[in-house]
Amino acid sequence: MRSGNRRLRDPAEQRGGRSREPGDIYTNIERIAELARKHPERVFNSIHHVIDMSWLKEAAQRVRKDAAVGVDGQTYVEYAANLEDNLHGLLERLKTGTYRAPPVRRVHIPKADGSKRPIGIPTLEDKILQRAVVMVLEAIYEQDFKTCSYGFRRGRSAHDALKELWNSTMDLRGGYIIDADISDFFGTLDHGMLRGFLDQRVTDGILRNSRPFANP
Repeated sequence: MRSGNRRLRDPAEQRGGRSREPGDIYTNIERIAELARKHPERVFNSIHHVIDMSWLKEAAQRVRKDAAVGVDGQTYVEYAANLEDNLHGLLERLKTGTYRAPPVRRVHIPKADGSKRPIGIPTLEDKILQRAVVMVLEAIYEQDFKTCSYGFRRGRSAHDALKELWNSTMDLRGGYIIDADISDFFGTLDHGMLRGFLDQRVTDGILRNSRPFANP
């Protein structure tokens, strides 16, 4: 991890590059989080090393086991039948830079107003890799988020946001509440701008190219 000419050593390097035990995953997550907390101006560019077999196994445990299948039709049960070999193959492709995300299956979900919302469903293996990358990115960006931010954060829900809104409204003792919705917001996002935001904190090429922004 580097800012200017200064470089922060990632957790794997600090441990001499030895393989880690499963329990070390949470230790390394906290170490990354601590670096992000202490150095809010730093850019992380060498943290993909933390993703190893233990990390992928944890990511596999965190994906939904009953989620809809991707274009390959593979279920979690089928993938888990040979989990060790499958994850080894996934890790090898990630480390060598040969991993290519499969196409996303497009489905349309009906909305209350009669229109349909398009969503993409990745393959199970892609979901596992996405989750592994998200585990790294969460450790960094959780240190940057404001306490008023609730969207897509672990341990926070829409109900928590509504409760905070209620409490804040009661404290105001008056005022206005505006309910606004941006039409096709996610469909019109500028991906180049998103990459620009990501580059301010993470420039690790492997993490940036692993499509971590889809819903795992």
